Amino acid sequence: MKERGMNSMIRDFFGVVTRKQTYLNLTYLLFSFPLGTAYFIFLVTGLSMGLGLSITLIGIPILLLMLVAWWELASFERQLAIWLLGIDIPPMEPRKISNQKVSEKLKGYIFNPVTWKGLVFLFIKFPLGIFTLIVFFTLLVSTLVLISVPFIYNTGYVDFGFFKVETLGLSLVMMTGGLLLGFVSLHIMNALAKLSGLLAYNLLGSTASASARESDYTYIEDIEDIDLEDDAEEDPEEEIEDRFKEDVLPGTMDEPEKGKQN
Repeated sequence: MKERGMNSMIRDFFGVVTRKQTYLNLTYLLFSFPLGTAYFIFLVTGLSMGLGLSITLIGIPILLLMLVAWWELASFERQLAIWLLGIDIPPMEPRKISNQKVSEKLKGYIFNPVTWKGLVFLFIKFPLGIFTLIVFFTLLVSTLVLISVPFIYNTGYVDFGFFKVETLGLSLVMMTGGLLLGFVSLHIMNALAKLSGLLAYNLLGSTASASARESDYTYIEDIEDIDLEDDAEEDPEEEIEDRFKEDVLPGTMDEPEKGKQN
């Protein structure tokens, strides 16, 4: 059992480089910094302008537009996490079969906890993107430097501060350490992607709709079709007409035919 457990750990450690999800996670993390920076600039600019002009009639529409805008950005981030991280995040709001006015929709946005949790997620995206970028490039540069030691040690002394690489054997050891660091780096990046996924799951999904699938929700555009179908099934005039055709008309049509036979 111990040997099987050890073999499984070794496969998991070195198999990270062959998994498709590893590179999807890297793609998501590399997009975190530019997207987080764009969100931060947009939200700070828009909210500052709206709050600064809130004493006038211009500030309120700006704040309402910003509310709708960050809802859509949070929706995009939720979908991005589903696509790249493979996380099943609940829908942001439960859909109800009811015609809603603009005021009712805005009220729904305001009182929906996901609206404000989504805003927190968009702001967290900026520092998290900076941290991810620093970690990524630090690990990448360190790995590449260690791997390249055998190719550059004979051009001069490779000085790491506390020791110098002067022999081929030591440079190969450094190269092996660089390869191992590369595998460790992929596991670290996967851990950061998992952290981002947990944040997305808890901040971009509604707990009220966690037990349902998104395809189970009925959208407002479907209401008219449903009403028409229900009305057609429950129309009493059509029901009476159908019964009249079935019960009365067949009997009246048979009489002329019998007369012709006689």
